[in-house]
Amino acid sequence: MYKIAKIIPWVVIPLIFVVIGVLMQGKSIAVLQPAGQIAAQQRDLLLYATLLILIVVIPVFVLAFTIAWRYRETNPKSAERYHPELDGDKRMEAVWWGIPLVIIGVLSVMIWTSSHNLDPYKPLASNKEAFRVQVVAMKYKWLFIYPEQDIASVNHLKIPVGRPVEFDVTSDAPMNSFWIPRLGGQVYAMAGMNTKLHLIADQKGTFRGSSANISGEGFADMHFSVEAISPSELNAWARGVRQNNERLSVRSYSTLARPGTVESPRYYSLGTDNLYDTILAKYMHPGGHEVTAPAKHSHKQSGGRQHDHGSQSADEYHSHTKVTPEKEHH
Repeated sequence: MYKIAKIIPWVVIPLIFVVIGVLMQGKSIAVLQPAGQIAAQQRDLLLYATLLILIVVIPVFVLAFTIAWRYRETNPKSAERYHPELDGDKRMEAVWWGIPLVIIGVLSVMIWTSSHNLDPYKPLASNKEAFRVQVVAMKYKWLFIYPEQDIASVNHLKIPVGRPVEFDVTSDAPMNSFWIPRLGGQVYAMAGMNTKLHLIADQKGTFRGSSANISGEGFADMHFSVEAISPSELNAWARGVRQNNERLSVRSYSTLARPGTVESPRYYSLGTDNLYDTILAKYMHPGGHEVTAPAKHSHKQSGGRQHDHGSQSADEYHSHTKVTPEKEHH
């Protein structure tokens, strides 16, 4: 009985890992299969940090089981194995304090460096100009505006492969979180505030995007697909969408913004030049959340955290904007 009980921990622990491996067989974990350089760096950081932490965690759990078993009350040899002189042993103290301190130091340097390198506001180094997409979290769907292509889509995002993508993210609903696991980490989307995210897809493919912040009844359906395609394919797709008779203006946006999910992606040609800024500005009107007069703001002439309208007062914001009319409806 004693021998059987002694080997139980050494059988149970490996068995747990085997069961987990069998259950995960054939399944993929998106954050461990990056399709872009940002996601790859985040995956590496996650793995290195986990391995460093395991240097402490594994011995602690092994010793916890071993000591509990070895010095149990019913063990007739426990009294013989007890060595009270171990108390105050400087060599042992150096081991169990020194190793964690070294690991914490290494982790601190790694996280400090990576937090600056992976700053979502930091533009990616590239000889290609960033492809711009404006993202609006709604109840309960995602709106993507392509200001340079003059189009918009709902719950479907297309980006060029091998070219940095600059996302402006806001919300026209409760706080949400924009996340494409295979391309990089998430950023929050908040009403009246503009946040930034820079990502890049290094390979063609279709990836899943979703909300990483529970926001209400329709949260479970608040996901979208991301297609990384060649620039020529993207241009052809944009031309096709521009010919779409369904136009997205400030007026039609008010209908789209009503709470509800969509069963399939939608595509629009833009009926206004500054829809994203209008959505941002509507939360800066004291006491009103209606989409009214559109305000023009040139994102091309500014960058980085200067887009953070949430840090500006309403008067400051509107003093730098112009009201422009909507495009003609056909």
